[in-house]
Amino acid sequence: MIDALIIDDNRQLADVMCLMLDMLGCKGRAAYGARSGLMELNEQKPDVVFLDISMPGVDGFEVYSYIRRIPGCEQVPVIVVTSDDQMTTARRVDAIGAAGMIIKPVTLDLIEDALKSVGLLV
Repeated sequence: MIDALIIDDNRQLADVMCLMLDMLGCKGRAAYGARSGLMELNEQKPDVVFLDISMPGVDGFEVYSYIRRIPGCEQVPVIVVTSDDQMTTARRVDAIGAAGMIIKPVTLDLIEDALKSVGLLV
């Protein structure tokens, strides 16, 4: 079973994403914000991370750089989740090496496509 960690300060969205992942046969876990997300990553390595980039305090770009320094998480696919559909954001997401990007509102199809793009679903 695919273990997916959602890191997002929006509790409602994170919980809904967990439900959508469950519908796809995955195990979704939510971490509500950067700090709790990094703590989760240190405790249990997921197969994939869905990472919001617009969080207060430490933003998702900073969290991404921390993720890459956690032993065992260097190669975990990180899919950025954002409401910012600007080309500059897409370029920045691509430049950091994220596995993909989902523009909010998040749908079941977008999650499924993202998981397929990183080779976790067929």
